[in-house]
Amino acid sequence: MIAMRLGELFILLVRMCYNCPLTPATQKDRSMDCALRIGSVPLYGDLILAPMVGYTDLPFRLLCREMGSAMSYIPCILDEAVIHNPKLAETSLRFDANERPVAIQLLSKDPASLAEAGRRLMAFGPDLLDLNLGCPARHVSWRGRGAALLCDPRRIGSLVASLTRAVSVPVTAKIRLGWDEDTRNYLEVARILEDNGVAAIGVHGRTKAQGFSGRADWKAIAEVKALVKVPVLANGDVRTVADIAAIRSVTGCDAVLIGRGAIGNPWIFQRRDIADVSYPERLAVIRRHLEAMVAYYGEPLGVILFRKHLIKYVQELDGAKALRQKLVTVEEPEALLRLLEDWERPGP
Repeated sequence: MIAMRLGELFILLVRMCYNCPLTPATQKDRSMDCALRIGSVPLYGDLILAPMVGYTDLPFRLLCREMGSAMSYIPCILDEAVIHNPKLAETSLRFDANERPVAIQLLSKDPASLAEAGRRLMAFGPDLLDLNLGCPARHVSWRGRGAALLCDPRRIGSLVASLTRAVSVPVTAKIRLGWDEDTRNYLEVARILEDNGVAAIGVHGRTKAQGFSGRADWKAIAEVKALVKVPVLANGDVRTVADIAAIRSVTGCDAVLIGRGAIGNPWIFQRRDIADVSYPERLAVIRRHLEAMVAYYGEPLGVILFRKHLIKYVQELDGAKALRQKLVTVEEPEALLRLLEDWERPGP
């Protein structure tokens, strides 16, 4: 018998926690019509889990895909890591066939390095590659990557042109509105992206300086949609079902990227608000998510990493503060589940 690689075993265990089929579902098996195409890649839905470092790992991506997210992003792989640290890159790039279509998101500031990383990533079989031009994190931007590139549109053009020439899959990009309120150059950047071959543009409706504060400017996203012919994915301040309808109405976008609004509420991809999810149903998903995290990361790391999801799952329950204080000190999955099972939620 040929030994199964460790990474494949981890994925198998996670699948079992979610009761995923052991053979990937084909797009033809889906009940809905194709919502849009990104280049040659069809998407069978208009809601997508946005890439978030530290959150959108394989267990959470699989859960959101099961709930209805139309594709998966593997977030923020540094081009230099792909080239110079392939073992680390391989660990970060694990994905399941049931997640397809899968996009790998790259961070880069050098066209030649980005192209080489893109060529190497083809061995992993992604359906798309995404260039991150919006990460506001200081450790990313001060090194000239992520949102810092919005200050250098010419370099953005060189990066995209280099990557699209190097790979055989569609290339997309995710941007913010600009560096700050005085340099909102999102229309210039969107035009450059389209002219250099991107197949879709994700737009977060804030500047780098805003981070995640203030309100996302959905009308600016609408301007991008009106300007370009490629699909536009709208992102920012989508936390409820009503928000989904509102951002689509304001922006005219082709799909909606949901990030923070999905943490603790993967049901949003079913167009369900967390208030409409009964406590028993919520507890069943918490159990499966926790089991998948432990299967993937082991103990106690899987439990520790799960806590940031868990505090969101329970955040609006009566007495949530007291419950969270107990939950964040537990490292054994059985003890954590006992706390949740003993918790009684008032009302129906």
